[in-house]
Amino acid sequence: MMIKAASRTKSISEYYFSGKLKEIEEMNKLELNVINLGIGSPDLSPSPETIRRLIDSSSSPVNHSYQSYRGISELRKSLSVWYLKFFGVQLNSDKEILPLMGSKEGIFYLTMAYLEPGDEVLVPDPGYPTYRSVSVLLGGKVVAYNLRKENGWYPDLNELENGDLSKVKIMWVNYPHMPTGATPSKDLFRKLVDFGHRHKILICHDNPYSFILNKTPLSILEIDGGKEVACELNSLSKSHNMAGWRIGMLAGSEDLIRNVLKVTSNIQSGMFLPLQHAAQQALSNNSEWFDKLNSEYVKRREVVWQLLDLLETEYDRDQSGIFVWAKLKSTSDDYKFTDRILKEANVFITPGSIFGANGEGYIRVSLCAPVHKFKESIERIKRIR
Repeated sequence: MMIKAASRTKSISEYYFSGKLKEIEEMNKLELNVINLGIGSPDLSPSPETIRRLIDSSSSPVNHSYQSYRGISELRKSLSVWYLKFFGVQLNSDKEILPLMGSKEGIFYLTMAYLEPGDEVLVPDPGYPTYRSVSVLLGGKVVAYNLRKENGWYPDLNELENGDLSKVKIMWVNYPHMPTGATPSKDLFRKLVDFGHRHKILICHDNPYSFILNKTPLSILEIDGGKEVACELNSLSKSHNMAGWRIGMLAGSEDLIRNVLKVTSNIQSGMFLPLQHAAQQALSNNSEWFDKLNSEYVKRREVVWQLLDLLETEYDRDQSGIFVWAKLKSTSDDYKFTDRILKEANVFITPGSIFGANGEGYIRVSLCAPVHKFKESIERIKRIR
């Protein structure tokens, strides 16, 4: 093309899953029937009431106009009630909540609102690749911090404080952690809030996995002083089986919400009203909803353990979230290992290295497939071993 792309595009590559899904699509055109165990996209449905609310609201001719940049007050109030009920956190629905079209966009908006070119961003390794790529796109310098198995996949804050933190503006944290499934503790959150206060660092907690195979949902905003230096992204994608609906939220101080709103209001024009109505309905799901959801994931995880035993891996059975993280015993080349499984067994499993150097030699299996698909994967892999 004659027009030169912006230099920022040279610093990142296409998202791993974007390229891999293209490869899988081509394989399926050849009728190879790939079983996708790599993507965390729930295959279960939202509650029937949620779907009905979307249909009913969409049927109204007056519900198709532009919406408020801050979301309707009813949705913000429902999010506030949800946080109080399940996390014990009191949020002012008018000042401390901002609905988002998926929490992933919140990573971009937060970074744009607070990061100056040259500022440093602490990014977990292993961790969600978008923390890194968005920071780089917006001119930040990524400083990876180590998460290690021997430390429970928690950050070593003493190790961080032995380095220079003077240019650090943002620290990304994510618990229950993706990809390792490590669960948080209030002590961890207290230490992170204290760390943010002492070094004037914005602690951005990404919290979409709290309700999956986890009996004690926690929020960093529970901690005294948390709102002063921390904010939290949350999502209905995993907890309510609404990944494609793109409904998320940002919670934080009034100042933080105001600053992020300056960005969002100049980029998007508000969420489709029927989606907001449906989200409001979904948030009324009670504990029985989550119990039923998790009972299905328990069944799936037990078969995934059989799959991981077949693949000769080591794994922790106390993981939370929608994935299972496992260490390969036979090799450290997780890319080569997973590519072989894909090409020879037509089963896609995620290599751990896409999440950072500390993911080398690991694999991640998604629980977002029915039990019979996991059993079929086991039979396919048996035939190539």
